[in-house]
Amino acid sequence: MDPVLQPENFINRHIGPSEDEINAMLSELGYDSLDHLSKTVVPASILDQGALNLGAAQSEHQALTSLRKIADKNIVNRSLIGQGYFDTITPPVIQRNVLENPGWYTAYTPYQPEISQGRLEALLNYQQMVIDLTGMEIANASLLDEASAAAEAMSLAQRKSKTKSKRFLVADTVFPQTLAVVQARAEPLDIEIITCPAEDMAEHDDFYGVLLQYPDATGEVKDYSALAATLKDKGAILCVATDLLALTLLTPPGEWGADIVLGSSQRFGVPLGFGGPHAAFFATHDAYKRSVPGRIVGVSEDASGKPAYRLALQTREQHIRRDKATSNICTAQVLLANMAGFYAVWHGPDGLKAIAERVHAYTVLLADQLEQAGYPVTGQFFDTLTITTGNKTADILNAAEQAGINLNRKNDTTLSLSLDEKTDADEIQALCSLFECAVPDFDNRPETRLPEKLHRKSAYLTHPVFHIHRSETEMLRYLKLLEDKDIALNRSMIPLGSCTMKLNATAEMMPVTWPEFANIHPFAPEAQTAGYRELITGLEDMLASITGFAGVSLQPNSGATGEYAGLLVIQAWHNSRGDDHRNICLIPQSAHGTNPASAVMAGMKVVVIKCDDKGNVDLDDLKAKSEQYADTLAALMVTYPSTHGVFENDIVEICEIIHRNGGQVYMDGANLNAMVGLAKPGEFGADVMHMNLHKTFCIPHGGGGPGVGPIGVGAHLKDFLPGHPVIKTGGDQAIAPLTAAPYGSALILTISWMYIKMMGAAGLKKATQIAILNANYLARRLSHGYNILYTGQDGLVAHECILDTRAFKTDLDVSVDDIAKRLMDFGFHAPTMSWPVVHTLMIEPTES
Repeated sequence: MDPVLQPENFINRHIGPSEDEINAMLSELGYDSLDHLSKTVVPASILDQGALNLGAAQSEHQALTSLRKIADKNIVNRSLIGQGYFDTITPPVIQRNVLENPGWYTAYTPYQPEISQGRLEALLNYQQMVIDLTGMEIANASLLDEASAAAEAMSLAQRKSKTKSKRFLVADTVFPQTLAVVQARAEPLDIEIITCPAEDMAEHDDFYGVLLQYPDATGEVKDYSALAATLKDKGAILCVATDLLALTLLTPPGEWGADIVLGSSQRFGVPLGFGGPHAAFFATHDAYKRSVPGRIVGVSEDASGKPAYRLALQTREQHIRRDKATSNICTAQVLLANMAGFYAVWHGPDGLKAIAERVHAYTVLLADQLEQAGYPVTGQFFDTLTITTGNKTADILNAAEQAGINLNRKNDTTLSLSLDEKTDADEIQALCSLFECAVPDFDNRPETRLPEKLHRKSAYLTHPVFHIHRSETEMLRYLKLLEDKDIALNRSMIPLGSCTMKLNATAEMMPVTWPEFANIHPFAPEAQTAGYRELITGLEDMLASITGFAGVSLQPNSGATGEYAGLLVIQAWHNSRGDDHRNICLIPQSAHGTNPASAVMAGMKVVVIKCDDKGNVDLDDLKAKSEQYADTLAALMVTYPSTHGVFENDIVEICEIIHRNGGQVYMDGANLNAMVGLAKPGEFGADVMHMNLHKTFCIPHGGGGPGVGPIGVGAHLKDFLPGHPVIKTGGDQAIAPLTAAPYGSALILTISWMYIKMMGAAGLKKATQIAILNANYLARRLSHGYNILYTGQDGLVAHECILDTRAFKTDLDVSVDDIAKRLMDFGFHAPTMSWPVVHTLMIEPTES
């Protein structure tokens, strides 16, 4: 095609260096082309020189037009399905200035507090909001979703219980997706889950903890204070899943005896997004703080005595405790937590209470009319009604769908509905029409249906931050004030080794707030989600093609969840072959700390493999231990390129050793950005790999989350990909779900879809080659003053390099922290400090 007729090339917008700069860097390194450099860096045994089967690159306009056609296949009905997911109104000032603002969505995790004070203050707001509404003493800065937060509560409860029991009681009115995830997480830990009515729990003797839903999945609001007292006498830990909006009217669980309180903050201004990403909250006693999963923001004083924020506790405990870590969580949902926190700042306690009272009043008005028309409903409720509809159930559901309303079928004679912030008088009239009942009198406020004993009396959100930003001018300035205290990719390069901070293009981000993607309930009828299913299937196919795997699951909503999912798939495959005794997981000592933590959570025993002086896997030690544990070997977890940023030449032999001894190879895909278009892990020996879409495939880090960590698997493992109790996913022998939503953080899959479409096969390969070129050019230039700690063939690195600064400390008493802080003084985000080797800086420039 004539160049004049070609659409604008996105590839050159994404890739930073110009062609002249690329040639200059190649010349400095002594190579005449990118292909020449690639052939030298990437071992010949894995180098794949064939073109990816992805087609040509599309322009931004073309890709957006293609995705718009897919989006239009979704039907955006009014979803009153509930079950932990509620429609909500994102305040425009928050949507435009946070969700759609690169100053917020491109920032990194706030490990370096000097350049993270804005995010840290926002997270402190979120924590305070959770503490106040739950009535607990301490809260973390968010978890991944409600279901996995419940699983974390189950584990923490076991550690803190005074009993020796391995039994955990779950109320039969907990959301089904929460129960499924808890059951899945319990099995490898040998925890027995007993499901029973809440009123029967006191009759049990042998259990260490309890999980209740308040209000429960039927909508019922029950008084659990007597049960809480009984549990305390038995030495058991009480975990309560709850709803933040309901707690503006209800007595908080912390006031009637809860030990751990958790849930989703989604309805505080975060779109439905087909299930995610949404920030879970987790609150507990101060005495439990060192066992709390995730991060906790604390307040300190700076050198001049002024208040300053920092991560008081953080998830990097995996690097220290490794297989003794209490959780494998390595990311959170910071962007979404900040949105929920700002929602509370914007509305304040009076505004939140007004929303809750309006939702409850509309629910009562509807309940009154339903009862008068002969439909029994839930007795005491906040916003959810379970309605006995008898032989009219199917007709009502069909009529509702025709009217553009989704209700929730419980069974053949019962359905439920959940009202929310968007409910108004017109909607109540429409619902009354569906049930053929009278329209209520909207001029009279109805009596509450909340139990009188559970009316909230305690104050909440008393801090000034929740009272002083009522006008949009004040709120806008507050958001800008916090943003300006941080460094994000819109202001500075963030050269973090192992974290791949690269361009998150505006065209990739725009579809996130399209209503056709943002306003879909995860349990919406299949006929309404054709667009989402096409997007998901298409992205799965593209990722499979890029990596060489036979199947992909997009369910895992973080890299650590992907690790865990991959290991469970391997374990399920072994079990299907009668090899359920295989439980040994070999892990190199250089591995990311989440690897051993994930292995232990999956019920495996970790055996550490030595690394040689160059940071590579010690082949002799690997062979010896593979043979020693041949009868019980389950898997090897290996990061490739290595954690030290080098392509190890022996990776094919490493995989063969494991397979020869009956194990499977799990590949940590943290460094996939060095392989796209050059090598396919599914074809050179890996059986499973997780892919960080928030690294290689351009989903922004959001100040510490969201993330997506899908797994690719070989053909023999495809049947074991994760399932879900509400929406069918996975293979014929699917493992239990890892996340609350069927497709994890589905809303942000649009970002990676756009990136791959706009880069095409040639663009993705070039991006990888430029990432490798940039890293090697920096390593070569910096080697004149610093020792590059690890290199591979011909003294080259992969996509990142490690600067050894230990001599500065020894000779000049200048620490790696001093160097990092000086870089911050000049407006740079410091590289990764002291990992994977203490007193070093790991630099990853990426391609953009």
